[in-house]
Order: sequence, then C-alpha cells, then structure tokens
Amino acid sequence: MMIVASVVPNFLMGIITGAGIQGIMLLLGGFFKLPSDIPKPVWRYPLHYVAFHTYANQGMFKNEYEGLRFSTDKVGGGSHRYISGEEVLRNTWQVDMSYSKWVDLAILLGMTVVYRVLFLVIIKIKEKVKPVVVSLSCMSASPKREIQVMENPNATPLH
Repeated sequence: MMIVASVVPNFLMGIITGAGIQGIMLLLGGFFKLPSDIPKPVWRYPLHYVAFHTYANQGMFKNEYEGLRFSTDKVGGGSHRYISGEEVLRNTWQVDMSYSKWVDLAILLGMTVVYRVLFLVIIKIKEKVKPVVVSLSCMSASPKREIQVMENPNATPLH
C-alpha cells in the first residue's frame, strides 16, 4: 500500500488502487481458489507468487496440519484408515510441501524488507525528479506578463 501511495498523485486514488491490488492478491493467494484452478498466463505465474497471502496461507496451513492424523471411516472395511495432515495439505489444499513453514516465514520477512526498500527508492526518486518536472512545466508555460498598477494621484493619503 505504501508503494502505491508513493506512486499515485492523490491519496484517495492510492487508497482505491491499493485496495484493488490487495483484493486481487487475496483472491490469488490460494485460499479462495486453489492454485491449480487459477489461470496460468497472468494470474498464476507472476501474481500468485508475488502475493504475500500465498506464503502466509501456506505457512499457516503447514503449521496447523503437519504432524496430524485424521481417521477416515470407510464403510464395510472394518479397519480404520488414517490420513496424514501432509496428505491433506498436498492433495486438498495443494500446498507446496518441498520446503518448511519457516521458509514461508523467511519469504514474508524478505518481502517486507524488499517492499520497504522499494518504497524508499521511489520516494527518493520522486524527491529528485519533482523539481525538474516542475521547472520544465514552468518553462513550457507561457511567459508571465508584468502588470503595472498606477496610483491615483488625486486620492487622499491615509495618514
């Protein structure tokens, strides 16, 4: 949101644009739509992996489901079959199990640092570029006319 606010000229446009981007990222994070159901060209490959919701959800799911066993009541077999939390994560939630929940946390912290540095860079560039743009716009505008105001010689002085 800070990066969007630093780019747009009006704070209200920043709030609206930032909320729209957050909504798209939330939808593509893997909670409302599973990763295999997201269309691949634009939505999955750049946006699904850029959204911090992806790593937050995966880390939360791994924290909650790893190490658990759930019993499944099969009718007729008589024996209890168990399904592990890792199977639920892999098959139901389609969570990438090739790395741990701590990697998800490290990715989130890295995103925080990268976004803060990007915000600082954008603000510093705007500080340097804005006076140049203003001076160029003043030069391209029509030259200012001088207006002379003549005093009325017949007016009475105020003192």
